[in-house]
Amino acid sequence: MHFQWYPGHMTKARRMMQENIKLIDLIIELVDARIPLSSRNPDIDEMGKNKARLIVLNKADLAEEKRNDEWVEFFKEKGYSAVKVNSKKGGGIKSIQSVIQEACREKTERDRRRGILNRPVRAMVAGIPNVGKSTFINTLAGKACTKTGNKPGVTKGKQWIRLNKSVELLDTPGILWPKFEDQTAALKLAFIGSIKDEILQTEELAAELIRFLEKEYAGVIGRKYSVEPAEDPYECLRRIAESRHCLVRGSELDTEKASALLLDDFRNGRLGRITLENPGDITGK
Repeated sequence: MHFQWYPGHMTKARRMMQENIKLIDLIIELVDARIPLSSRNPDIDEMGKNKARLIVLNKADLAEEKRNDEWVEFFKEKGYSAVKVNSKKGGGIKSIQSVIQEACREKTERDRRRGILNRPVRAMVAGIPNVGKSTFINTLAGKACTKTGNKPGVTKGKQWIRLNKSVELLDTPGILWPKFEDQTAALKLAFIGSIKDEILQTEELAAELIRFLEKEYAGVIGRKYSVEPAEDPYECLRRIAESRHCLVRGSELDTEKASALLLDDFRNGRLGRITLENPGDITGK
């Protein structure tokens, strides 16, 4: 399976982000807690070299708690501020304001020395598609101030949101890099839904997910769908289709429907809390 996806509006979004970066003090980068490294955009590091940084592990409720804590420590060791949140239910959101102030403490001290008092921190919220930026901003602001959706590419333009007298947020559209140099990262992004399903081979993607789950979370599929394990992931899909009565033309198994069911169950946490990558894979620990 080979991935190549870069919608036109993302080129424009990257240019817009470059133009706006000089207006802000802090970059709040949202990543998906299930794939904190693969859901980062390398461009943001390059563009935000001299800015304070906050990494927000969103959808933390869908990932293993132990792994969430490991990733927070991983990013802190790299010199970033880092927190884990569940934007949909508001978990961890209350701590964000104080973390923003702490991340920008040096900037606030510089302002104070220059006699500039009470200037709000201006923060840019950035991240790749479908990591939940709009939901995060709405929950943080306590009102629906951005359009949300569960498909990549809903946020199309920029907008400033005043949280309170001390923080202003700049929302930006999600951006992906122009070329997937690491196809493993691209596969993980496809698993969580950051690449539009319309351009993917659903059965092939589901088969790859089964391979991963059988290796790292053995027994999860069997318990969820009441099926016996199978060495061949496509046979596993047939068993899921049979168990869930996914049929076409009477009695023929609909493995395409079973694949979509499996991916949807994974993305919405119905298979349990699953993390697709660990800091140990990078550090060798």
